Amino acid sequence: MNIKQQICDLFEVYSDKAGVTRVVTPLEYAGSGDKIVVRVRPGQNGGYVVDENGEAVFNAMMAGGDISSAPVSRWLEEFHHKGPVFFDESDERLYALFSREEQAAPCIFRVAQAAQRLHAVATARVAEPERPSEIFRKQVKELMVAVATQLNIPINHEVTLPIAGDFKADHVIESGTPLLIITAISDARLLEAEVICMQYRADQRRAHIWAIADKQSTVGQQQFERANYYMDKALIFQQDSLRQLLIQEMTPPTVH
Repeated sequence: MNIKQQICDLFEVYSDKAGVTRVVTPLEYAGSGDKIVVRVRPGQNGGYVVDENGEAVFNAMMAGGDISSAPVSRWLEEFHHKGPVFFDESDERLYALFSREEQAAPCIFRVAQAAQRLHAVATARVAEPERPSEIFRKQVKELMVAVATQLNIPINHEVTLPIAGDFKADHVIESGTPLLIITAISDARLLEAEVICMQYRADQRRAHIWAIADKQSTVGQQQFERANYYMDKALIFQQDSLRQLLIQEMTPPTVH
């Protein structure tokens, strides 16, 4: 299996011993700046296993985090029912299984994303502020609905995309070539948008894919600049200019 061909555009990929592929992802553990590393191993019954080697828990404990805290227990309980990533309590390891090549990149991303979240929950000293991100998501949605209504174009929300990995777009505006809007409330969500772009191109699916962030600091300047290389557009939310850009993009050209 040529895993490197599937994912090297976004991740650093190294071949280790015993058929193990080590992947250094762009995601980082909060506070330390250490890159999140996952490994792809041959499965016992065929297919492949992706895991982070228990490093999320180890790094959290080294940073003074509490793995047995109530927030971590609640998160793991909710997380257990969502899939496709699972938590092995015996060795405190996050893992996912896949069998087809096109599932490699999404599974690697999902494990890295889960590792980042587990570490963040375990090391959090205060509750994470949810309101600002929800306000931003609401502002983006209101703008998308307003533009779609003005142009009389169908729009759908929280759309599960027809690609491997069970990814979702926050909004899909259906006008000729669909416009997929990803509300980038974090660096992980911005990277998810890049993975979506990669999957669409690999499957030769037609779509314009935009990521919209509240500001560069929300997702990181380097990550934001990189996203514009992989995506159709990565934008900062400026309501008036974004409205004009959407109208320009969605208005069919005049035929003379």
